[in-house]
Amino acid sequence: MRTKWAGVFPAVTTKLEENGEVDLRATQGSIERLIQSSVSGIIVLPMLGENASLKLSEKEKVIRAAKEVVGGRVPLLSGLAEVSTEAAIEAARKFQSFGAEGLMAFPSIAYKSDSRETSEWYRTLAGGCDLPIMIYNNPIAYGVDVTPAILRTLEDVDQIVCIKEESGDIRRVTDLYNELGDRFSVFCGVDDLILESLALGVTGWVSGMTNAWPEECVRIFELGRAGKFAEALDLYRVMTPAFHLDTSVKLVQYIKLAEHLVYGAPEWTRAPRLPLVGEERKRVVSVINNTIASLRSRSSKAA
Repeated sequence: MRTKWAGVFPAVTTKLEENGEVDLRATQGSIERLIQSSVSGIIVLPMLGENASLKLSEKEKVIRAAKEVVGGRVPLLSGLAEVSTEAAIEAARKFQSFGAEGLMAFPSIAYKSDSRETSEWYRTLAGGCDLPIMIYNNPIAYGVDVTPAILRTLEDVDQIVCIKEESGDIRRVTDLYNELGDRFSVFCGVDDLILESLALGVTGWVSGMTNAWPEECVRIFELGRAGKFAEALDLYRVMTPAFHLDTSVKLVQYIKLAEHLVYGAPEWTRAPRLPLVGEERKRVVSVINNTIASLRSRSSKAA
C-alpha cells in the first residue's frame, strides 16, 4: 500500500544559538510543542530549517534529535535539497539511516531543469532509496514547476506519494485532481492559501507559521477539512496578516521572530541571513504582536 499523508505537517525551523551553532535542545522542545498541539507530521530540514546552510553532520544531529522526540507518534520527514542526482540519492540513504521516514524533496537547487529532466530527477531519486517522497513544488523560489503533466509521467513511481503545491496559483489544486484524481496526496504549501485550498480538496498542509501558532493552525485545518468554512473564516482572517509573512524571501527570519515573540524560541539564523533591523523589524514585530493581541481578545470573548 502507498503511504498516505494527511493533516498539518509543520516545516520546522532549526533552532540556532546566537553564535550560529545548532541548538538541539530548543529544536526538540519546539517539536514536542508541535506534537502536543496535534500536528499530524513533522518535517525537519525544510527550506525554513535552513537546509542548505547546514553541514551533513549537523543535519544528522537534527534528524536523530527529531527522531528521539517524535518517538513514532507522527511521521517524521526530512527536507532534501541537493545539486546533483548522485548527491540527492546519497543524502536520501543517509537521512533514512539517521531516522527519517520520508522525504520532502526539492528539485535540483542549482539548475532549472526542464520537464523531462525534472521527471527523471524524481524518478531516479525514488529508485535510489526506500523512502516515500513528497515533491516540493515551489516554482517561484526555484524556477522549476512540477506541473500536472510532469506528475502524470511519475504515476507509476509508487514511492512518490505526495506533492507540496506552492505555485501560488490556487487553480492548480483543481488541475491536479482533474488530471490525476487522488493518485497523489495534495498538500497546500502556502500559509495564506490554506482555507482556499481546503475548499478545493487538499488533504494536507506544509505550514510555516504553525511553528508559532500550532493550535490555531490545526484548528483552521480541521474546520476547513470538515467543511465548516464560516466558522474557520474568522480565525483565518485574524491569522492571515501573519500568514502573509510566510510568502516573503525572508520567511525564515520572519517565522523565527514570530516563534521568539510567541513562546520565547531563539530567533537566530545562519549567515547570509541576518537578524531583522530597523523599520523592517518594526513592521514584522507589529504584525506578530497584533496577531497575538487579536488571538488573546478572541480567546477572552470565547471564555
